[in-house]
Amino acid sequence: MILKYKDIPIFYTDKGQGTALVLLHGFLENSTIWKPFIHHLLKDSRVISIDLLGHGKTGCLGYVHTMEQMAEVLAWVLKHLKIERAILIGHSMGGYVALAFAEKNPKSILGLCLMNSTSRDDGLERKKNRDRAIILVKQNYKSFVRTSITNLFRPKNRILFPEKIKAVKEEALKTPLQGVIAALEGMKIRKNREHVLRNLSYKKLMIISKKDPVLNYNDLIKECEKNTVDIVEFPDGHMSYIENEGLFLHIILHFIEKI
Repeated sequence: MILKYKDIPIFYTDKGQGTALVLLHGFLENSTIWKPFIHHLLKDSRVISIDLLGHGKTGCLGYVHTMEQMAEVLAWVLKHLKIERAILIGHSMGGYVALAFAEKNPKSILGLCLMNSTSRDDGLERKKNRDRAIILVKQNYKSFVRTSITNLFRPKNRILFPEKIKAVKEEALKTPLQGVIAALEGMKIRKNREHVLRNLSYKKLMIISKKDPVLNYNDLIKECEKNTVDIVEFPDGHMSYIENEGLFLHIILHFIEKI
């Protein structure tokens, strides 16, 4: 479905009945990543998935898409759907958006799951890497996208999941150049939101991966312990919903059940 927001299209899906469950994809992804899971999640939930700014079928607002702007889009969709409270699950960048939304709308949260994500902001080196990425994507968009997707997987899984990785790349290449750059700029300047995890009382879960090439495993463990967040550990890379598909579904169903 398409909803207008500041004269741009916002694409979302809304299926089922019950407790609202909102699924937020990561950088270079879109709402199609959730397709293998929606049938199972519909048994007990009303499932909403959204294409975030500059991704999928959702338009671009400008040169920078902040996490706050993306959270405003989420709030706009939920208001349109008359959903007052929801469980949020965010992969990578989707987790940053979920935290930005939770910060501004704490009473709207029933539960929060961050998958291969963090509440912390980018360090200096990470910010430099974002700037390098912006230069690279301007020089060779397709090469940047394909390489970026490949590098998110644990090396051995690049051999085990060639067709799935190919499909992820094909969807990623639908992300316009402006959307790629705007998301990189937005992630680079995002705030540290550890206080959101620390101070709010709803059910919180972080799914972390031991071989995640993007986020440091030991840092994530410390983050969870410091902020009293439940932890589930997977053995592979940044793309848990593919590399550990069955485990991911099991964990998410259990998480929803406990709420």
